[in-house]
Amino acid sequence: MEPVRVVLAGAHGHGWWHLANLRRLSAAGLVELAGVCDVRPVDGLPAGVEFSDDGDLAGLIKRVRAEVTILCTPIHTHADLAEQALHAGSHILLEKPPAATYADYERIAATVRETGLACQVGFQSLGSAAVPAIRKMVADGAIGKVTGIGAAGAWERPYSYYSRVPWAGRREIGGVPVVDGVLTNPLAHATATALAVSGAEVADVEVELYRANEIEADDTSCARMRMDDGTTVTVAVSLCADRRHEPYLIVHGETGRIRLTYTEDRVEFDGTSVVHPRTDLLENLVAHLRRGTGLLVPLERTAGFMRVLEAVRLAPAPRRIPDLFQEIGEEHRVLPRIAEVTATSAERLALFSELRVPWTRGLPGVAATGGRAEKAPREPDGPEPPERPALVAHGHEVAAYVVAPEVPRTSSPRPYLHPVRTLGGTVVTEVAPADHVHHLGVSIAISDLGGSNFWGGRTYVRDRGPTWLGDHGIQRHRGFSRKDRSGFTESLAWEGPDGTEIAREERSVRAVELDGCWALDVSFVLTNLTGRPLPVRSSATKGRAGAGYGGFFWRAPGSAPDRRVFTADAEGEEAVHGSTAPWLAMASAEWTLVFVQRPDPVPVPMPEADGALPVPGRGIDPWFVRVTEYPGVGPALAWENPLLVGDTLARRVITVIVDGPLDRAGAAALAAEVPW
Repeated sequence: MEPVRVVLAGAHGHGWWHLANLRRLSAAGLVELAGVCDVRPVDGLPAGVEFSDDGDLAGLIKRVRAEVTILCTPIHTHADLAEQALHAGSHILLEKPPAATYADYERIAATVRETGLACQVGFQSLGSAAVPAIRKMVADGAIGKVTGIGAAGAWERPYSYYSRVPWAGRREIGGVPVVDGVLTNPLAHATATALAVSGAEVADVEVELYRANEIEADDTSCARMRMDDGTTVTVAVSLCADRRHEPYLIVHGETGRIRLTYTEDRVEFDGTSVVHPRTDLLENLVAHLRRGTGLLVPLERTAGFMRVLEAVRLAPAPRRIPDLFQEIGEEHRVLPRIAEVTATSAERLALFSELRVPWTRGLPGVAATGGRAEKAPREPDGPEPPERPALVAHGHEVAAYVVAPEVPRTSSPRPYLHPVRTLGGTVVTEVAPADHVHHLGVSIAISDLGGSNFWGGRTYVRDRGPTWLGDHGIQRHRGFSRKDRSGFTESLAWEGPDGTEIAREERSVRAVELDGCWALDVSFVLTNLTGRPLPVRSSATKGRAGAGYGGFFWRAPGSAPDRRVFTADAEGEEAVHGSTAPWLAMASAEWTLVFVQRPDPVPVPMPEADGALPVPGRGIDPWFVRVTEYPGVGPALAWENPLLVGDTLARRVITVIVDGPLDRAGAAALAAEVPW
């Protein structure tokens, strides 16, 4: 049999799997890789393979006389490229999902009919002999009348999964639908396999879309399909599990049930377990072209799946799952027990909301989570809770203060300001970014206060490095003594991991109107309640050079290429980090922040103990500055040596917030105008 000449469009990501499969089938004499089309270079292609990066897929197909084109490109490009390939005379193996909209799916189907060429869709699980085996078992009455099919899947995905390509986790790009959610892409096989086992037509679709990650699309969702034969199919999936749980489906019958773990082709029934063979879909397409073998996944077989995708596309944006219900780690976000939730959905054929999963609704009062009662989240789009004061300057709301944050204990829950905006409306803070999920806008955070972590994340341990210790404290709001449109004065309790209050804080926050801009004035007085000197430590005091963070801290948005930091006589992260300049500016193309300190005019005697230096009076705290890794600024309380708090610790920072970039002279002028 003459090998089938193949072009691969999209050789990165999942395209690497196709390259490996092409090498296998080439060695078997079934195919010949004739060309590769990609916008990025591809290393290691066999000799004689033509590579094209000019976007002219049709031209490449014609030049190399390809009979088959594998389309492994972004979802929103499928329809256009499929039409190009088919009109160029090539059959196609189209990766799932077939298209980003039902209209695009119909465009491809019309072109297939027009050209008379074959289109196989890359739902690999439908190449398994397990699917027809189950359908035969049902037809033979093994479980009586089918009452429903439930599918469940729970995988983990790191933050990098959503940053690997521009379309990852997007609902659309520039108005063009993408629909890259868990139901429609990474765990799309759950839906496609359940519908294939059913064999009926989709009559109606309900979807519930949720997201834990900072993405547009869904990462945790469920769907229920009413089939035209009266049965129900449900799918419950998530990318926020603690580990990979193999997805499966259960066929419920009046007298029994069948379980299919479709990634393993394993069918379990009545105490038996059988692993069925699976046919490679490209190999099946080759057999179709050379021997007339029927296609396993022709385009028309995926119409039901596309109806589900269309329901997802047209549904409201996914509902954000509050951080309260998540475990937010350095690598990924976890929804505790989500694998059990998806399993229960498959058992009961129920949607998440019908299972009364707490994050599917806003609960009054408190909700139990992680073994302790925490403040419940509000209903999305409902009224703001009363303890969320807004700051107003020049008639504009310029900042919101989150009193009861919905964050996990590992982020050291504490009140914070976010969003903080320029007068022009540009947001200049960020909360729970993927690189440091415990960074919370503008907050007072100390990495080690008397042995408790009030910063969040891992604690630095000498000779061990960053370590999870379960030592996270919490700052609890006790009440406001003053609150109006310009700001507030607040009392807070600083509690260690065992609930013991080790310090009491009085915090003052106010918005100050300046000419053409405004300033955020934050001061705090921390009172030691332990009855002994209370040490403030940083990672730097434990051996991590330069990591003196702790105190007032501002996490800014964006990335390093768009950030500039400078003082009156120095510029750049390396030069200003650790400096004791009275002011420091961070600027981008859209905004500038000018942070100002001044020496404490009143000497405060501090006890000498625990390796700390006696501090007869206070000058400027060294600036902790990050730009390259992430944008963040704050005066460091314990730069190289621990700082001991006797009775009280007091600090004040004023930050001028300006639209647009400032130069050194402009920043210096504003710093001089700060009203102390």
